[in-house]
Amino acid sequence: MGILSWIIFGLIAGILAKWIMPGKNDGGLIITIILGIVGAVVGGYISTFFGMGKVDGFNFGSFIVAVIGALIILFVYRKIKG
Repeated sequence: MGILSWIIFGLIAGILAKWIMPGKNDGGLIITIILGIVGAVVGGYISTFFGMGKVDGFNFGSFIVAVIGALIILFVYRKIKG
């Protein structure tokens, strides 16, 4: 996937993670994109570690893995931020 695809994928996953997890949503568009991209990487690593799949393109399974990873990253981000 190209870098623009990863940015769009990350933005969508980050927005959905922020929508799913209630609470104060600090950060703008850039933080949301970073949250989603890092979430996709973390989610892919975790799901591959447990043998459930990986993030390998624009498909439904990859999207679910990316959103779960973004939720984890969002939780950690909020704990660190305070």
